[in-house]
Amino acid sequence: MTIPNDNMEYRRLGTSGVKVSVLGFGSWVTFDAQMQTDTALECMQVAHDAGCNFFDNAEVYAGGRSEEIMGAALRELAWPRWSYIVTTKLFWGIHGDDPNMQNTLNRKYLLQGIDASLERFGLDFVDVVYCHRADPETPMEETVWAMSDMIAAGKAHYWGTSEWSADEIRHAIDIADRHHLHAPVTEQSQYNLLERQRVEKEYDRLHRETGYGNTTFSPLAAGLLTGKYRDGIPEGSRAALDGYEWFKAMADDSSVIERIEKLRPIADRLGCSMAQLTLAWVTLHPMVSSVITGASRPSQAVENFETLEIIPLVTADVKAEMERAIG
Repeated sequence: MTIPNDNMEYRRLGTSGVKVSVLGFGSWVTFDAQMQTDTALECMQVAHDAGCNFFDNAEVYAGGRSEEIMGAALRELAWPRWSYIVTTKLFWGIHGDDPNMQNTLNRKYLLQGIDASLERFGLDFVDVVYCHRADPETPMEETVWAMSDMIAAGKAHYWGTSEWSADEIRHAIDIADRHHLHAPVTEQSQYNLLERQRVEKEYDRLHRETGYGNTTFSPLAAGLLTGKYRDGIPEGSRAALDGYEWFKAMADDSSVIERIEKLRPIADRLGCSMAQLTLAWVTLHPMVSSVITGASRPSQAVENFETLEIIPLVTADVKAEMERAIG
């Protein structure tokens, strides 16, 4: 199914001039664990047809396999390289227990890590590279210089942060400004109706004063906000995967499910799914540049991108009603 892309909105990526689709597409959990190249390609085509130009990945996803799958799909899709934005993230490492190649943002790791990611993608550059977490053991100056040099070398166009504190982000921006380096332009943090504190409180002043953006992930709280866990954990769902016991505990929490179910009457009234309702809600925050969606099959991608028709229905009154309902 092809979704008309007339409704897609494009927003500036934080303080940069480049524009990203308000709904993006990401590979976390799904690529390799739940689908291989053929299905990934189909989902990416659905997203692209809807006007999505933002495709998110990370070195650590499936131990590098996620980048390989996305790269293979992009080669087969053969879209013009100027027509889409690819991102990746560095920090955790995939090189075992080597002390210089895991859980770090040192210069050695970052400059070798981006080369390895580009090789897995089969690309000459990524558009955005994120520091996947902050590294308290590496001097911030070393990290900022390495990221700026990465951009100067043409291996990325922009850089950003993921799950950094507001103080850490401001420190990085200050160092870049002081030395006339390429500064980070956007954060990537979790933001949904169940996880609001960091974006709405901690980052509020940072966004107002610097224009820093956010390409948020987990807008459906890993699927909880779709309402599909109302009657237990479906076979093949994320909560049923090995390694996601932490999420299974949330999906089994009746108090969380009861809060989420209060959104169902609102979705029914608007004639949309709970997933579409909660995705639309995330797009309304002024700091959000793009909302990273995920899908394990093309029908999910279609549903997610049909959210573009729902966003105008989530008025200020509806938004407030949703927030009261979820508590």
